[in-house]
Amino acid sequence: MELSQVVDDLSFFLPENVEETEEVALPVSRRFKDKEGKVIPFRFKAISTARVEEIEKMCMEPVYTGSRKKKIGEQLNNARYMALIAVETTLYPNFRSAELRKAYKQQDPIDVAKKMLHVAGEYAEWLKAANEVNGFDDTLEDLEEAAKN
Repeated sequence: MELSQVVDDLSFFLPENVEETEEVALPVSRRFKDKEGKVIPFRFKAISTARVEEIEKMCMEPVYTGSRKKKIGEQLNNARYMALIAVETTLYPNFRSAELRKAYKQQDPIDVAKKMLHVAGEYAEWLKAANEVNGFDDTLEDLEEAAKN
């Protein structure tokens, strides 16, 4: 197909022609193993832009003047934002499950993840995996290479 045909054909962008996001299994920690000793991967699925925007709104915190008397704006709690995106993206283990919350004695799913992934590199790897699944790490070069194939 020639480039001019592709450029003019908007049918590629119609909802019925767009691929659904798929579930992805990625290892996050070497500490969680099955009965045969194999590392158990976490399962992830990308979330929608609308859900990311909802999470962003949930993570906005007020900014006050030095005397804390007057609100002058809002700022994003980036750590909570990234963690909530990871919680929403992670299908397995489900950090919202009552069983995990009870076992780790935490109500907030982010705190469950922090307790479960208490080795700092594991927690960072989990956040990185969620970012990757949601396309936050795609570079222009990556997208150009995908377009060539």
